[in-house]
Amino acid sequence: MTLLRDENLAAAFDHASRTYDALVAANPGYHAHLRRSVRRLGLASPGEGLRVLDLGCGTGASTAAIRSVLPAAHVTAVDASAGMLGRAAAKPWADGVHFIHAPAEHLKDAGVHGPFDAVFAAYLFRNLTDPDTVLDTVRSVLRPGGRLAAHEYSLSGRRTDRAVWTLVCRGIVQPAATLLGDGPLYRHLWGSVVHFDPTDRFATRIRDAGFDHVRALPLPGWQTGITHTFVAARPEDPR
Repeated sequence: MTLLRDENLAAAFDHASRTYDALVAANPGYHAHLRRSVRRLGLASPGEGLRVLDLGCGTGASTAAIRSVLPAAHVTAVDASAGMLGRAAAKPWADGVHFIHAPAEHLKDAGVHGPFDAVFAAYLFRNLTDPDTVLDTVRSVLRPGGRLAAHEYSLSGRRTDRAVWTLVCRGIVQPAATLLGDGPLYRHLWGSVVHFDPTDRFATRIRDAGFDHVRALPLPGWQTGITHTFVAARPEDPR
């Protein structure tokens, strides 16, 4: 299948923004898994004085997870979809959350500069045309020793994991999304996962981008072997 990319993908997310929260709420463990991935950054709560970049924030579910775990951290939340970002920004937030409309590939053009103590990216990298360039950008905006958590659909390589993913998408997600008028986006969702790096390859990609302490940690429930938290760190300054 042909995957949606760049402007076409952003437009599809714009259209789906009105029903996105309702669909993900039907996914058992969706919000709890995001919070688990934030905790895996290993940052001390409440996060006083910390700066966190929420890259690909969507309608703000990942932003809410960060604020739940690190309520005192300052969060810069970025997304390429104006529709998704508008839904996120319209929600009630305590002080310390700032939303910016920008593609992940052009953070600096949008005035997003480091250093950040951590970058959290949920369901982002498989949708990028050039994930390596974005990993380089993420590394550049992190402080030395800063941490990355990529919460991502990345299949373990077992046939059963692909079979479960296909069954859930084609039997539940795609029919519901089609009724809501967002079939193309959720067909893309299935294909973007199937064609994305398997777990070990994505971990290697992160390591090759100059990160260390790279680990791929599974998430529980039906998504075991399908969704992982990839945690890594920018190396410390040798001085």
